[in-house]
Amino acid sequence: MRFNAYYFYWTVLLFITEVYIGIFVKDDFVRPYMGDFLVVILIYTFVRTFFKYSILKTAVGVLLFSFLVEILQHFNIVEVLGLGSSALARTVIGTSFDREDFIAYTLGITMVLGCERWLSPYVKHSSKAS
Repeated sequence: MRFNAYYFYWTVLLFITEVYIGIFVKDDFVRPYMGDFLVVILIYTFVRTFFKYSILKTAVGVLLFSFLVEILQHFNIVEVLGLGSSALARTVIGTSFDREDFIAYTLGITMVLGCERWLSPYVKHSSKAS
């Protein structure tokens, strides 16, 4: 384990953005699609904050995790786990399966891989342990 401040800052910024979208945005595009697009980037930056996995392994792992959660939504996992009355669980896990979410997740991870490829040579990634 390690602490990487670069990814931590992105994690915080993306988390604040997701909370803002979740609380204040009530539309048919930003909340359902941009939220899903950004959430995989948020998870990716969170993992990279604390673990020194390769870019590709982290990206693929996050994408597969996101797909799994979406598939579990199809099977009403929140209700199966008895968490239907928990607003937090319903928000974090989600309650509605949508095939289009797979596209949003894939585009988000594609953006991650593009940014890592094109920006990494110009950004010094600190990795101080804490």
